[in-house]
Amino acid sequence: MNQEDKDKVITALGGKKGLLDAAVPSVVFLVSFNIFHNLMYSIYGSVATSVVLTLLRIIQKETLMHSISGLLGVGFCAFIAWKTGTPKGYYAPSLWKNGGYALGYLISILVRWPIIGVLLGAILGEGTSWRKDAARMRVYKIATALWVGMFALRLVIQYPLYHLDYLNALGIANIFLGLPLYFATLWATWLVVKSAPVSKKPDVS
Repeated sequence: MNQEDKDKVITALGGKKGLLDAAVPSVVFLVSFNIFHNLMYSIYGSVATSVVLTLLRIIQKETLMHSISGLLGVGFCAFIAWKTGTPKGYYAPSLWKNGGYALGYLISILVRWPIIGVLLGAILGEGTSWRKDAARMRVYKIATALWVGMFALRLVIQYPLYHLDYLNALGIANIFLGLPLYFATLWATWLVVKSAPVSKKPDVS
């Protein structure tokens, strides 16, 4: 597997800029609340930051899929914070998302359709032929398990902080369990996926 394949994997699993577009508004929210102690100021700041980042992607004519999803995610987090009237509400969707993803990825392993294989099989030109390749099935199961671990770790650490109303600890955990943990998981995924040759689609001619 070459550098082109590596780039395809990174893009398929989130994209660097898309993750930054989702992470920066969260930092703005936390810093703003610590400075002004005003929930609405923090909400406005995070949403405005997300809008500006999305506009920058448009101006630079970059792929918008991840930026738009980031904008929608920030908007939803802001809505929950406003609806609940508490700053910790901003982080509730992250808990829901990680719990749902952990369960979904785990189920995909158990039914032998590991999500990483489904995503990367199409990207790397394997289709579903990897399901008949024992080595590729194994690496896709392991790779998917890495993501189950990432989502579960986030939930295990952040839920108690959310429950105990430790806002700053929750916000900081959200940051460090975001990009740094994501990149570590992505790198580990790449190392696992490249350890077995890509399956070839059967010749149907």
